[in-house]
Amino acid sequence: MAISNPTVLRALRGALRYVESDKNLAGCVCGLVGVVLTLTGVAGVLWPVVVAGLYAAGALIAPPERPSAPEFPEPADQLDALRADLVTLRGYLAEVELPPAAQARLAELDTLVAALLEPGWVSDPEHVRVLARAVRQDIPESVDAFVRTRWWARVVPGGESPERHLERQLGALRTEAAAIAAALQDAEALRQQTHTRYLEDRGR
Repeated sequence: MAISNPTVLRALRGALRYVESDKNLAGCVCGLVGVVLTLTGVAGVLWPVVVAGLYAAGALIAPPERPSAPEFPEPADQLDALRADLVTLRGYLAEVELPPAAQARLAELDTLVAALLEPGWVSDPEHVRVLARAVRQDIPESVDAFVRTRWWARVVPGGESPERHLERQLGALRTEAAAIAAALQDAEALRQQTHTRYLEDRGR
């Protein structure tokens, strides 16, 4: 008959975890020492106390159980998914009619983001977060807001230009992406300079 009582199941799982634990293994090793002492006659009539005491001592000195740290996707794994999302975003943008100025800014931004997502460049988690936010949230939100606002602007003329807002938003996003590119460029330049100094110093 299957056991379905949650309390009993928790108790059984806890017992199984303890059986497999380092504390139980250490206690068993020390307990075996007590058995050996009993067989050699050292423990005498108090052998149960000796065995139990050595088991308890082994269990106490064993290191505490440490849960395994969770494993999260590496930046490279996140970038693989992000590249696929960029392809999806491009499919959406291809169906949207944008003014020439905004289209040009979007093309520049797309080129820069695609370059940053090439394998072997971005590894900083913060940079990955910024690019993911741009691809999955900021760019589609900017374009969708433009499309909706432009429709109302045609129905009720006046107010600020939706086109201008879109251009400003895409410009701000390009500035963010350009900052990541500049940081990568600086890191590569420093790496090159360091290697140059190393080679020159080695030859002296």
